[in-house]
Amino acid sequence: MNIDLEDFKTGWFGITVGIKTSEIDILIEGLTKLKGNEGQHFHARSDCSGNGGVADIEFYLEAEDTKDNATLDLSPAINPNR
Repeated sequence: MNIDLEDFKTGWFGITVGIKTSEIDILIEGLTKLKGNEGQHFHARSDCSGNGGVADIEFYLEAEDTKDNATLDLSPAINPNR
């Protein structure tokens, strides 16, 4: 897995996650364990070697009535430079 931080130079940042085929089932298993188990969580962690970057991403289950600040979007990526 590779996780990178993208600086949009607007005060907003993106996180890109490159995942290997062999890691997809691990991610699905983690998400499946969250389903219906409030208070549970799992992480994607760096070994923190190198020049810095994203150290940790935590996935956790939150209540359905929680106000969102992001949404899941499975549509194709839009590249404004094309």
